[in-house]
Amino acid sequence: MNLYPIKAGNFKLDGGAMFGVVPKVLWNKTNPADEKNLIDIASRCLLIEDGDRLILIDSGMGDKQSEKFFSHYSLWGSDSLDASLKEKGFHRDDITDVFITHLHFDHCGGVVQWNDTRTGYELAFKNARIWSNEEHWQWAIAPNKREKASFLSENIVPIQESGQLNFISRSADAAFQKSSELGFGVLFVNGHTEKQMIPHIEHKGKTIVFMADLLPTAGHIPLPYVMGYDTRPLLTLDEKKLFLDSAATNGWYLFLEHDAHNEIITVQHTQKGVRLKEVFTCNEIFN
Repeated sequence: MNLYPIKAGNFKLDGGAMFGVVPKVLWNKTNPADEKNLIDIASRCLLIEDGDRLILIDSGMGDKQSEKFFSHYSLWGSDSLDASLKEKGFHRDDITDVFITHLHFDHCGGVVQWNDTRTGYELAFKNARIWSNEEHWQWAIAPNKREKASFLSENIVPIQESGQLNFISRSADAAFQKSSELGFGVLFVNGHTEKQMIPHIEHKGKTIVFMADLLPTAGHIPLPYVMGYDTRPLLTLDEKKLFLDSAATNGWYLFLEHDAHNEIITVQHTQKGVRLKEVFTCNEIFN
């Protein structure tokens, strides 16, 4: 098995929204804001090469939205999914599976693109199965008012109509289980959105955890540092505590999807609770 970080782009979000009730004087130390109170955010996806399978975890925003839409997110840098795949020696058509942690636009937007005539949408990965889970899918296609702006029909309907949508098997009472379809462990968490999936990949004797929005950046490690976007922030707090205790005890390597400046971290137990231990580049851990 080989693992590759895939950079699908960079954007900015309001620091206050990213840290909820935590005062700026605290979060600004780890995630400094610009003059508009915006902080740097990455779309760092993960590519798993396992035998004849090439599995992409999340896909970034994509590029089909309007200029006005993207203006709200202050895109920066030159990273793109296609360029990053090419750098690793791959093409979109090589992807056999796309695993979507959840269907918010910044995680699944890259799955759908304009067709050649820009008259409709098509899947950007024509040879791939697209993986979600049934509970989250139902949550996304009939969104609550709080999340409606994140669940975009142009990202969801084309997947449903493509015939390429698959749901991973899930035991109703299991928060964590190994996916028989994809070969890695999946933790289901509900604080950010219903049944977000957190992959756990065993690689060269290490457990690599793709953090999605359970831990957006290294600055979110302290338990009260919960995003204002989360639908159930108190549940996120409990889920983070359970997860971070396990991560510190077991020495897991946490792959940060949204941290523009820290790729992989480990955490440790301290008198103040779980805190940052070490920071690594993907090359240091994957190679």
